Amino acid sequence: MIGGRAGHDRYESEDDGMNVADMVAAFVDDDADLNVKAFDGSQFGRPDASLHLDVKNSRAVYYMVEHPNDLGLARAYVQGDIDSPELLPGDPYAVFKQLTALKSSMHMASPTQLARIFAAVAGHGIRHPQVPDIEGPSRTKRMLEGLVPHSKAGDAATVSYHYNQSNDFYRLFLGPSMTYTCAVFNTPQDTLEAAEERKLNLVLDKLDVKAGGRLLDIGCGWGSMEVLAAKRGIHVIGVTLAEEQVQWGREWIKREGLEDLAEIRQMDYRDVPEGDFDAVCSLGMMEHVGFKNYAPYFKEILDKLKPNGRLLNHQITRTRSTDNKTAGAFIDRYIFPDGELASPGEIETVIQDTGFEVIHQENLRQHYALTLHHWNHNLQERWDEAVAMVGEPKARLWGMYMAGSALNFELDNIQIHQFLCVKPNDEGTDRYPLRPWWVKDPEIVR
Repeated sequence: MIGGRAGHDRYESEDDGMNVADMVAAFVDDDADLNVKAFDGSQFGRPDASLHLDVKNSRAVYYMVEHPNDLGLARAYVQGDIDSPELLPGDPYAVFKQLTALKSSMHMASPTQLARIFAAVAGHGIRHPQVPDIEGPSRTKRMLEGLVPHSKAGDAATVSYHYNQSNDFYRLFLGPSMTYTCAVFNTPQDTLEAAEERKLNLVLDKLDVKAGGRLLDIGCGWGSMEVLAAKRGIHVIGVTLAEEQVQWGREWIKREGLEDLAEIRQMDYRDVPEGDFDAVCSLGMMEHVGFKNYAPYFKEILDKLKPNGRLLNHQITRTRSTDNKTAGAFIDRYIFPDGELASPGEIETVIQDTGFEVIHQENLRQHYALTLHHWNHNLQERWDEAVAMVGEPKARLWGMYMAGSALNFELDNIQIHQFLCVKPNDEGTDRYPLRPWWVKDPEIVR
């Protein structure tokens, strides 16, 4: 079961005799469908297991002991310290799904086993291996630097951290639409481009802004909504904090000859001076706002709308209100610093309490899983280009993040909701049609 112990840099001593395979065995049942080979020559599990993991060096062990959670595993993975012959670096979804299936074969190590593990590691010296260069500062360190979560300065820094990557890198996996939010599919066979355009049209159809109307897009990304809205004759202002997105979006608008209708600004939504918009959309931006700021956020939008104006709020959600709203250490340091998610019930309550009427709510969870699979496929197809462009650790990071997110949407650990809302006027809100006006094809696609 636990194989030979020949090799260098072994985690064993004459007194203890514990190696990496022993450490795995402390947490995993002997009959698990898993095979682990370690740098110290030890081996856990059946050679014919469907999942094989290679622990390539001692740094992986130190990462996992220092942070026995998603952060330690992420550090080891992006550095290539843990790998698998079944793993596609640009799309590790299959391996992640197998690891999830192993949960029933896992158990908590006993206090004696934990003590032996720490003693074996400490016997080689107390080390704190350098964190990967692509890792961002912790929440505490950001606070000490004066970046208060969800303040204007804090939001500018954290949003820039995620989005001010190379535009060319994002294009590798987002495709020509450069749309970084959940697409909408009629069938799993739909192309990503068709599904992304369908999502943008769905938002505009729900908002029902006519030609000549005015739309504010909060967190506009690279400008796909601005281009499509302007082609409908809508006057649209998009705002984002990411300079790279602003440059891309402005050039796109200029190429399309839409400067008289569409504008993109590098600006905090709180600083938009205009008001009396016919509609506001916010697609994938609320994850950055912070739950405590939901009420002032929706009040800001309410004040910018005309009476009977509409809001389409599209955001990732927690499935249950009892779930922790803040992101784990991996997401916080590598992907979305200060990101928070709330449940759909909590969000709808805040929207209603702010003064809006919620007239429709839709869960697109399955659609986001499909979207992420498309992005992962694109990244894998252009893996060599991605590595040459940003380096292998960052390319592995994005593949891991998107694959893990796809799996979590499939497992219903997270969801994504669209809330369609209307601002009442003095006489109420009975100014919209009795039935959903955005449903153009009543046929149900199965």
